[in-house]
Amino acid sequence: MEKLNNQLLKSAFNFPEDLKVSPNENLPEKVLQFGEGNFLRGFVDWMFHQLNKNNLFNGKVAVVQPIQHGLVDMLNRQDGLYTLFLRGIQNGKVVEDKEIISSISRGINPYTQFEEYLKCAENPELRVIISNTTEAGIAYNADDKFDDKPPASFPAKLTVFLYKRFKAFNGDIAKGLIIIPCELIDRNGDNLKKIVIQLSNEWNLGNEFINWLEDANYFLNTLVDRIVTGYPRDEVQKLTEELGYQDDLLDTAEIFHLWVIEGDKKLAEELPFTKVGLNVIWTADMTPYRTRKVRILNGAHTMTVLPAYLYGKDTVKECMDDEVISKYMNKGIFEEIIPTLDLPKSELEEFAAAVSERFANPFIKHYLLSISLNSTSKFKTRVLPSILEYVNRKGELPKVLTFSLAALLAFYKGTEIRDNALIGSRPGNEYKISDDMPVLEMFKTLWSEFDGSKEGTKKLVKAVLAKTDMWGTDLDNIQGFTAAVTNYLYSILTKGIKEAIKEVISEGDL
Repeated sequence: MEKLNNQLLKSAFNFPEDLKVSPNENLPEKVLQFGEGNFLRGFVDWMFHQLNKNNLFNGKVAVVQPIQHGLVDMLNRQDGLYTLFLRGIQNGKVVEDKEIISSISRGINPYTQFEEYLKCAENPELRVIISNTTEAGIAYNADDKFDDKPPASFPAKLTVFLYKRFKAFNGDIAKGLIIIPCELIDRNGDNLKKIVIQLSNEWNLGNEFINWLEDANYFLNTLVDRIVTGYPRDEVQKLTEELGYQDDLLDTAEIFHLWVIEGDKKLAEELPFTKVGLNVIWTADMTPYRTRKVRILNGAHTMTVLPAYLYGKDTVKECMDDEVISKYMNKGIFEEIIPTLDLPKSELEEFAAAVSERFANPFIKHYLLSISLNSTSKFKTRVLPSILEYVNRKGELPKVLTFSLAALLAFYKGTEIRDNALIGSRPGNEYKISDDMPVLEMFKTLWSEFDGSKEGTKKLVKAVLAKTDMWGTDLDNIQGFTAAVTNYLYSILTKGIKEAIKEVISEGDL
């Protein structure tokens, strides 16, 4: 079978009619990207490809492999080309979009091509640096040295590169770069800049260089949002037959995408993603958008997966297909979470509707037990702030969100720890509850002492809610909260989760 590369693209090969194919033009490298994995190829590189198709950027991405072993050799064998499948539900319809992406020029391994890596710093056309080196990638490493070829950490590699550029252009302010990290940590740009400056000081690179870092370069904070499911191992044979050629870098992702970039809006003219209809938001403050994502998208997961699992569901898609669970989720989002947020209501509802479609995506099998990992800390950051703000604004408790805490306690019902997991059970099977060991030990002790009575339920709830080290505050102090969680938990234990959920989504209280 033919393999995907430039030769195939230029040949008379009969590509499928529904596959978008554009010429792989010879454009200057304007972007240096740290990370060659599925996410950046299914998100950022796809976006630059859309700009290039519309003659709005006319630049290529040179990809740097941030660790010693990776995909750049495979990428080079395919001349930077790969096929991207975008699949999901959009406006109520199943959508499948497939395209050969040609925005990547080449891959560089700095562990074997260090000089080639540094040579990129001398490129006058270079303007943008992108990165996604995992959440642990933006971290200070005291062992890094300036003379390492290369230093181990991404911030150190970047510092060496920026110093080389500073020297190559004699500190020219115009040769600074737009640095856009995509790592999933809060204020990623600020954190990266802080480490780069720290290393510059430790390595005695001089005040002129540090001033150039400050004055000529933009370190932007970002929020990225797209589920990139990556190489479709389970269906690659079928997809390869559909395409008619072999692509070792086949990538898959959902339709939805969002990139919030906190920075000067004049940069949007250099990177005009919005002009080709991409969901990229340039803003002076990304906080409301981060809060929106955490409270609606992540919060909906956290408030739903545990009761839904006890209900008998195994995947997010199954939740959306169930009338009761989907009604529960929508009631929590639209009636309880959205009223606590400050962005325009229409924007929030549009985002929430997109979340519902994303959860219903038939191409993604998202298991509830996987999402349940460390649910107590997730509840604290994703759901608890909505509860507190709802009480603050409305003077009453939000029913679904309050119920979701009772469901968490029911999900964590177990009296045995095995293989570093608390063992829970639902009709038909045992399941492993994964969390920090002190949390698991606490629940094991409380449930072992539980006598099954309403008073015993209240005692257990009160003990959990008073754990300030777990919640950051004593939840027993919220007026009526302990009583409400107790009522919901007792209902789950005595009537069963199905009846309890039906009652909470009805008009009346328990």
